[in-house]
Amino acid sequence: MNDRIELRGLRVTTIVGVNPEERDRAQPLELDLDVMTDLRAAGHSDRLEDTINYGALTLVAVTAADGPGPLLLEHMAQSVATAVLQFDARIDAVRVTVRKLRPPIPVDVATAAVTILRTREQ
Repeated sequence: MNDRIELRGLRVTTIVGVNPEERDRAQPLELDLDVMTDLRAAGHSDRLEDTINYGALTLVAVTAADGPGPLLLEHMAQSVATAVLQFDARIDAVRVTVRKLRPPIPVDVATAAVTILRTREQ
């Protein structure tokens, strides 16, 4: 499927990380979502009900990302991917990137991120 809805730079502030300072204080994260789905019906009809409501989808992603404070970005990305796939049966796959905007590492790095791709079949 080549059709997709792209959501970039979704911001959330939450607890994630292994270091003690990351467990004590929420930090800003950024999420990118690529939602693979067939957009032909919406392309023809121009009706919201024929596509994925990405306003509602962003709320699902933020709720999943703001869960019980995982240690790893990988776990958070998996939680977001699972929630997105459960949101609407028309979603075939989702690519999720979770990015720490201020990673606590000892060198000058702008961001640290993980990206996963999950399909409905997985």
